[in-house]
Amino acid sequence: MPKTAGPWRLILLLGLVSLCADATYEGARSISGAYLGILGASGTVVGWVAGLGELISYGLRLLIGVLSDRSQRYWQLTTLGYVINTAAVPLMALAGSWQVLAALMIGERLGKAVRTPPRDVLLSHAALGVGKGLGFGIHEALDQIGAVAGPLLVTAIVAASGSYARAFAALLLPAVVGLGVLLISQAGYPNPRNLEPVLAQEPEQQALPTRFWIYLAAVALIGAGFVDFPLIAFHWQQSGVLPVAHIPLYYGLAMGIDAVAALGFGYGLDRLGMPILLLALLSWVGCVPLLFWGGPVALLVGILLWGVGMGAQESILKAVVAGMVAPEHRGRAYGLFQAGYGVAWFAGSALMGSLYDQALPLMIALSLGLQLAAIPLLLLLAQPPNPQSS
Repeated sequence: MPKTAGPWRLILLLGLVSLCADATYEGARSISGAYLGILGASGTVVGWVAGLGELISYGLRLLIGVLSDRSQRYWQLTTLGYVINTAAVPLMALAGSWQVLAALMIGERLGKAVRTPPRDVLLSHAALGVGKGLGFGIHEALDQIGAVAGPLLVTAIVAASGSYARAFAALLLPAVVGLGVLLISQAGYPNPRNLEPVLAQEPEQQALPTRFWIYLAAVALIGAGFVDFPLIAFHWQQSGVLPVAHIPLYYGLAMGIDAVAALGFGYGLDRLGMPILLLALLSWVGCVPLLFWGGPVALLVGILLWGVGMGAQESILKAVVAGMVAPEHRGRAYGLFQAGYGVAWFAGSALMGSLYDQALPLMIALSLGLQLAAIPLLLLLAQPPNPQSS
């Protein structure tokens, strides 16, 4: 059996779990913003709901990351999170008001908060055995197959029946399958740290090195300036620039691009290092004007670039952390990383939702400015690390 067969198998199993989970909650997210509008929510409400969900999702990850390191119960916390994360979606079929739908959307994000830091630690052990960028990239690609399938399923159901409730209810199936694969993964790999190369387990001089904090600041700026899809979908639904039934189709297209981008950037990270992050940022930063001001062709280009951004953020941003921090501190590091990103995302989403209702050009300028501000920090990180501080 090849030496890397064990790590690859766990990467693929966790990828299948994410595939099913993403089919569930990304299918829901592809219509939740538009459905909030149909139920009577304003642009400000959509921005706050999206931002608050991410605030809870990412902010709680700091606590979960510390808890996972201290308890070493990575599998148990991952399973609990996936149960909460995917159970909230079918319940959206019962939402009769935007308030109920908003609560379930936030509940779904709560589940993601619980499962993500311990899941990323489990994945990091296997990924470092095959190449951290490629390992996280493969996982994200499988993840995004589900993220394409979910919106496509929702598109078909909404187009055929006109019923959002039926679309939400149909997502129960991938949720159940994903939980089954997760239980199989846990039984087969009770201690995945054994998959990590010995050299990768040598402790750093610092639990959280200086470069990690610089990186966290850059990631926070990126998160604050990245426009979440619910606000994009709300704009398209309110402006009539796209038929409502086509909105989840565009989201599915973005998720497909996400998968391809994750593989490409993951491969590039293992070979080029930090400079690949600059290339990734520059490739998506201009998508917001296209998404909010463009016609049909511009919308298509914009959503493709937005998908590139999602692919980079969901793969190589996390993979970099695995190479910066020793295993015994990695749960805490992922918790801090994701909490900082989420707090920044909440602040940016809330402010951009408010600006959308009052001054769209200012909203677009804010998005561009925040993301461009991350470039000097990424340039600093692209320099060879100082052994005394790394």
